[in-house]
Amino acid sequence: MFSVPRTDSIYQLPENLPLPADDGACNHLPGLRLPSTALPATNGGKVELANLAGTTVLYCYPRTGRPDQELPPGWNDIPGARGCTPQSCAFRDHHLELQRLSARVFGLSTQSTEYQQEAAQRLHLPFALLSDGELQFVSALRLPTFEVGEMTLIKRLTLILRDGRIAKVFYPVFPPDQNALQVINWLSHNPGGC
Repeated sequence: MFSVPRTDSIYQLPENLPLPADDGACNHLPGLRLPSTALPATNGGKVELANLAGTTVLYCYPRTGRPDQELPPGWNDIPGARGCTPQSCAFRDHHLELQRLSARVFGLSTQSTEYQQEAAQRLHLPFALLSDGELQFVSALRLPTFEVGEMTLIKRLTLILRDGRIAKVFYPVFPPDQNALQVINWLSHNPGGC
């Protein structure tokens, strides 16, 4: 007996997802200095992005799903919501290329560190995920968010940070599984190492 592939697999993007629109919610970000906020990381430490020298890639995502849990109701209908796992896997798969470009990588969501640790382990991520469950970093930078049920989630965006300042913003990010390649392309044309 064979199994029918699930069309709602968290590892793949379904076809015909609604395209997110650029609503201008990130126009204020380029050039901003990062706030001094220590964020808990899945490696057990805390990371203060404002103090990191060199180039950092910070991809912000709404929430990773789990294979044993249903997606939130209507998740596929929210433009830009779907694709956190494929995006994380793409940054994992291209991590060596990003290191060669002198860039470190972090993922950021409003999920708890404990929740993120499961995803980091299951997906074999070679970088830490950061938690902003208290929305301190999100609020200080006025990052765009949306609400699903009781959750406040970050709209998908990616920041290229240089010495604690925002050098480049990718927003909206679509499709999410291509974001790592977009970042690699930008860094290749805009060198400035760690």
